[in-house]
Amino acid sequence: MKNQAIELTTFRLNNCTIDQFIVANKVVDAFLKRQKGFVSRSIFELKKGIVHDLLVWRNAEDGTNAMHKLMTELSDSIVHDLIDQNTVSWNITPVEHFVNLGK
Repeated sequence: MKNQAIELTTFRLNNCTIDQFIVANKVVDAFLKRQKGFVSRSIFELKKGIVHDLLVWRNAEDGTNAMHKLMTELSDSIVHDLIDQNTVSWNITPVEHFVNLGK
């Protein structure tokens, strides 16, 4: 399904739990819901303290535009303080293959 893109941001938390981080992200969630092309968001830890923030977009351009907008519009958000900025890895790419239950 090449008309979608996956955005994956990985980072360590700064002196907070995953639950505290998720609560702080309510403002980011609300922001994302208003962005063109936003489909979904999932936050999870595969390893304690290392967060994976996975977003699905209709295309990579919409996701990239929203990321730049977020960094400007939410620059004063506490969420940024809860992330160890030196550990951030941000990537976005079109989906090359997609399978679902479908009809």
